Amino acid sequence: MSSQLSINTKTYTLNNGLKIPAIGLGTWLADEEDAAYKATLTALKNGYKHIDTAAAYGNEDQVGRAIADSGVSRDEIFVTTKLWNDQHKDPEGALDESLKKLGLEYVDLYLIHWPLSVDPKTEKPYDDYDFVDTWRNLQKIYKEGKKVKAIGVSNFNKKKLDKLLNSEGVNVVPVINQIEAHPLLTQPDLFDYLKSKDIYITAYSPLGHADASTLKNKVVTDIAKKHNANAGQVLISWGVQRGTIVIPKSTTDERIIDNIKTFTLSQEDFDALNNLEKEEGEKRTNDPDFFDFNA
Repeated sequence: MSSQLSINTKTYTLNNGLKIPAIGLGTWLADEEDAAYKATLTALKNGYKHIDTAAAYGNEDQVGRAIADSGVSRDEIFVTTKLWNDQHKDPEGALDESLKKLGLEYVDLYLIHWPLSVDPKTEKPYDDYDFVDTWRNLQKIYKEGKKVKAIGVSNFNKKKLDKLLNSEGVNVVPVINQIEAHPLLTQPDLFDYLKSKDIYITAYSPLGHADASTLKNKVVTDIAKKHNANAGQVLISWGVQRGTIVIPKSTTDERIIDNIKTFTLSQEDFDALNNLEKEEGEKRTNDPDFFDFNA
């Protein structure tokens, strides 16, 4: 038995009406010379319409050059970048810097990378300023309608989103919460909460990141063999079938080309992947020292 793999052209409509491709290229850790340029160029020449970067990745200039050299019209590409922690008090200045590096007049989506506002001089959190203040400033940029088409957040838990959405002066709901998500980190409570608020999940590290243990999981590899697919395609297909946006990262041409090809999982296989975390335990692969996901 096998399922037909095909280039995934699915899009979702965000809560402000903007459409976003279900699969994009993640560029996290692609910071070595020309790595992000080559990866982005390969992606755009092979059906991708969605590229995800960030100021902190140090590769916005590479991504921008690839967009310019790809031959793909700007209005056909969904570009996401992110605001770093030490630039929260000047989000417009940070955005202008990102736009200059990208060589673009606007980005489709601008995210608060982490709900952590730190003083660039001390790298410690401000006493008088937090991500809610940052969001109020982003709302102004968004409403001007020139530099960003949508705004969202990343690495927010339910507690922080509740604080944001219930704060005075907050009247724009984030379109996206970008979080780590794969069958060993399903975050069901956050998943249901975001759905109730009409906030889409963008899943980063969908293949399990550094040690790629998710890719080697027997349940995943057995499903892959059954469908003449690879393990990455199984995990990406699961993420899309779950109703999330998925941004696998790779700098290898063959994998980039493979990662946009998905198939429909049977209910049995889909359920097996959904139950993986219950059977084998939660595994978060991105857990930086500077942040507590439960706070």
